[in-house]
Amino acid sequence: MAAPIDTVADDDALYVLTAVLLTPAQFPSVLGDDYPAACAALALEPYAEGYGLVLGQDGSGARWTVVVEDVSLVAVAIAAWDCGMDYDLSPDDRSVVCALPGWPLPVAVAAPGVAAPHDPLPDPEAEGTEPAPLTPPDTESWGPAQRRMGADEIAHQWTLWREQIDDGTAFADPPRMDSTGDEATPGSGPGPASGSGPGSAPVPEPDPHLDAPNPHPEVEVQGEVDIETGAGDDQPDDDAVHPVADSPSGVHPGVRRALAQAHDYVGAPPPPGRVRSSFATGEARMLRADGPGWSLVARTDDIAFILLDEEPGEVLPVGRGSELPGLLKALDALAVRPA
Repeated sequence: MAAPIDTVADDDALYVLTAVLLTPAQFPSVLGDDYPAACAALALEPYAEGYGLVLGQDGSGARWTVVVEDVSLVAVAIAAWDCGMDYDLSPDDRSVVCALPGWPLPVAVAAPGVAAPHDPLPDPEAEGTEPAPLTPPDTESWGPAQRRMGADEIAHQWTLWREQIDDGTAFADPPRMDSTGDEATPGSGPGPASGSGPGSAPVPEPDPHLDAPNPHPEVEVQGEVDIETGAGDDQPDDDAVHPVADSPSGVHPGVRRALAQAHDYVGAPPPPGRVRSSFATGEARMLRADGPGWSLVARTDDIAFILLDEEPGEVLPVGRGSELPGLLKALDALAVRPA
């Protein structure tokens, strides 16, 4: 692919290593809770059509991210690579929006025959006006980036996580909450709360193209909780799991808050990409939703899982009950979907 003018030397070439989509329905959630936030991380306008991001190295080994408008071409290349097929990703120069120094995501591979990946040297003629090199978000410690990555991995490995939850927990009918996440009195408003299931599962393998770290080295599923009393059916040792804050019904207040805010999305749709729907087996859809301090992943025909900034490494299941199906259906109706 020819290197874009004014950012990479005209006579240089970009060695393409990988590519990702940046659209309302598909974007690296490590960059933000929604599509506009992900675009802002790259100083791009959140155009509805989206972008393709091509990550590579120039002849000197410098890292570059080339932003292109030809989303379909990038999508085809990604699909081919995922199937183990060769594909020469060479967008037309006219589709190039800009070239940004650095990479916004970690990349596991490097171009052969050039120097090791490094940030481009500053252009002396730019006089300090050029953008700072992109760097991947910090995922070494638990925070929003880790939390969203963890939710993505649960979506990709749904069966692995779902099999840890027994039916008694999965289909419990939890108490309701109001818009603040506090327990509501009967008839005051809808919204599911959380049950929890026993066990833990190994963290899934990372994407082969992107060298993203594991969502958390010790992500655990909370021990099962009686939603009426908060008492565990099989109390583990104190060191076996990370305890969560108590609430009157045994449901984590952060879970209540997340579900209340997710319900608010139904009446006041959030920014594009805050709720996303993708294919699942059968007639179900896989939902991903994010909000301030929380991430949700669910199948429309099953339960949900919630991850919280305030609970590092914890995966909190949400029992299906009688309320969750309606919420998931409503979220799916407003979610953006891949084209």
